[in-house]
Amino acid sequence: MATEDRPQLYLVTPPAFDPAPFADRLAGVLDGAEVACIRIALATTDEGTLGRAADMLRAVAHERDVAIVIDRHVALAERHGLDGVHLPDGARNVRAARKALGNDAIVGAFCGTSRHDGMNAGEAGADYVAFGPVGNTPLGTGETAPEELFAWWSEMIEVPVVAEGALTVDRVGALAPVTDFFAVGEEIWGADDALAALKALMAPLG
Repeated sequence: MATEDRPQLYLVTPPAFDPAPFADRLAGVLDGAEVACIRIALATTDEGTLGRAADMLRAVAHERDVAIVIDRHVALAERHGLDGVHLPDGARNVRAARKALGNDAIVGAFCGTSRHDGMNAGEAGADYVAFGPVGNTPLGTGETAPEELFAWWSEMIEVPVVAEGALTVDRVGALAPVTDFFAVGEEIWGADDALAALKALMAPLG
């Protein structure tokens, strides 16, 4: 249950980065904070760029016993020895990803603000369901995943839940009792000191 344990950290990469310098930045954050998982969230569809990033970041993550998944690209997850895949379209491809990657892989699903999509993803075999954005943002529809959704999920559903998108210190404090993970990305990578930014954002966790 989310209420029994401190939520874990789940880092999300920026949509564009130079792999070598970013790998060093990521290593610095991992060495200063306890992180459960990393998601490679590059926006590019260039296979070479994705592959180089996957190889560099996998080395950084696995040296520190941190799991690493990639957004969308099931075949690349397998080819580059990643731990799994994050699917941005709810339950739609969960079964296919599980079949391709096997039972030991991580298959996660982002379900926006939809409890129904979350339940379908869980039933299809997702290892976690992510809801968001949880903070105010002008992006997308502007709709946010309410605290009540996380409270209901943590009470009723065993599949771990991830809170992500437009996180603030206030949102972290409010959601800490009812989420299993906080997915943190753009909130910290724009700062000169990403580790300090992460610690400041997660201050409510103590």
